[in-house]
Amino acid sequence: MISAVTEGIRVSVKTEYQSDYSSPLQAHYVFTYRITIENASDYTVHLLRRRWTIYDSNGTIREVEGEGVVGQQPVLEPGEVHEYVSGCNLRSSMGKMVGSYLIERVIDGKRLHITIPEFTMVVPFRLN
Repeated sequence: MISAVTEGIRVSVKTEYQSDYSSPLQAHYVFTYRITIENASDYTVHLLRRRWTIYDSNGTIREVEGEGVVGQQPVLEPGEVHEYVSGCNLRSSMGKMVGSYLIERVIDGKRLHITIPEFTMVVPFRLN
């Protein structure tokens, strides 16, 4: 599991290759990733937006930006954790993602960019 802490917000990521939904002969590789967001700060925070950069090992780069995460804009009190699972399709058997969340401290409205650590997605047979 990969983790990063920004402004007291810990973001951890774990990936998994989804062979049942992938089709290597058609250059279609599906991965899921589980994100854990832990508020270790002293402030209640509201997750507003997310931004991803997705790199495929064939040279393709995609940007994804939008509100919340999987249809939610969670509010986390100090000590609370929010987890979700999402997915990514690649056209090659390896790639990586990196991103950030825009959160707002509820007490004063200060907006912060929280780092989502860079993580790789690799089909298991590439590791042999």
